[in-house]
Amino acid sequence: MEHSDTIAAFCTAPGGALAIIRISGPDALRLADSVWHSSRKLSAENPRVLTFGRVRLEDGKNLGETCLAVYMPGPASYTGEDIVEIQCHGGACAPRRILTRLLANGARLAEPGEFTKRAFLNGKMDLTEAEAVADLISAKSEAAFRLAERQLSGMLGQKIRSAKEEIFLILAEIESRLDFPEEDLDWQTPAQIVDRINQVKATLEQLLAGRDRSAVIRNGVRLAIAGSPNVGKSSLLNLLLGYERAIVTDIPGTTRDTLSEQAVLRGISVELTDTAGIRDQVADAVEGFGVERSRDTIKLSEIVLWVFDSSRDPQEDLQAMKNEIPAGAKVIAVWNKSDLAPEGFALPDTGCPAVSVSVKNETGIETLLSEFETAVWGGGDKSIPECAVSERHAGALERAISLLEMAIPETESEMYELTAENLRAARQELAEITGESAAPDVLDDIFSRFCIGK
Repeated sequence: MEHSDTIAAFCTAPGGALAIIRISGPDALRLADSVWHSSRKLSAENPRVLTFGRVRLEDGKNLGETCLAVYMPGPASYTGEDIVEIQCHGGACAPRRILTRLLANGARLAEPGEFTKRAFLNGKMDLTEAEAVADLISAKSEAAFRLAERQLSGMLGQKIRSAKEEIFLILAEIESRLDFPEEDLDWQTPAQIVDRINQVKATLEQLLAGRDRSAVIRNGVRLAIAGSPNVGKSSLLNLLLGYERAIVTDIPGTTRDTLSEQAVLRGISVELTDTAGIRDQVADAVEGFGVERSRDTIKLSEIVLWVFDSSRDPQEDLQAMKNEIPAGAKVIAVWNKSDLAPEGFALPDTGCPAVSVSVKNETGIETLLSEFETAVWGGGDKSIPECAVSERHAGALERAISLLEMAIPETESEMYELTAENLRAARQELAEITGESAAPDVLDDIFSRFCIGK
């Protein structure tokens, strides 16, 4: 698919030392020449060479700041179209002046994700690779980055296309039976066809099995630190973050609101939230609002660290945890201030994993992190999946697997018309994953999540 208009946008975030403005479309060279000048012109005879030049001022004759430009002719470019990238000084003024001139000279401001969308529509990548571009940018951990790299390499798309091709071959076998029922051709037996369908189904099930791990690696987990006032929640937050983020005092109720920060714990991206101490008798309305926010945060969190004070009677705090934690929630009881615990202190039974720590002395933290890791992975496989499977992919895989399951008894009963119908539908589901048959509204939704400039 070719586009008749030419788009332009910043490819770098504002405020850096350098800025890149990308131009893509049939008019890219003319637009670049309208804002940039060099004795060595950008042309098809000088492709993919970073060239030194200057910005043309508004009068088109005088020259301003120095900058670099490179011309990448299509179809051997990111979008499959002619592309020019101009590298200038960063900050606010220099790149904005160039982009404003480009728009005034006929370019259109690119929509979010439009460069990558054009790359997809022009056959430079499939939809799984296009989605991986967004994942690569938004990766919050090394594991998430590596997972996105694998998908960007085309690994998931290759497996889907391979499964789709095998379904096509099975379908060809089935349709030959329907077209030439009287011929004595070398057809496979129903059992052999069922075996082939099962092999495709097993491949898809293996991909689907990595969905939960992919979601954790890609999106991370929400982790709340909760408990009664003055048990060391903010101190624990600071220790896990590695810097002083929350105010810590001996005064109960110091934390009056939730405080969230991003962290990476054991390679897992975590939205770590410190909450106001939960108690029935609050000092004022402000603390009351903070307590209600704490309760909301606990409900929305995937894992809760409920912090206790080992130096005081735990009964009231145990009852508070019982009252506040939703049924089925993943909770780790963190018995803090172990250095102040009375002699012979034993961890009470809380019905959940329990860890004894001293935030002050930084002891027991590795054990706590191990329990956190177990809670995240459920004691199962925590390796990075070979392929990243998103919720969109998972939905299509589940539907394809269900259709293949329906095709098995139909094949065994030699009801080949129904078998063929289900195989076609399964193949269509897989084509949606790679984008070969994705609906326009699906594409719009996917690319609208990108930032402008990608």
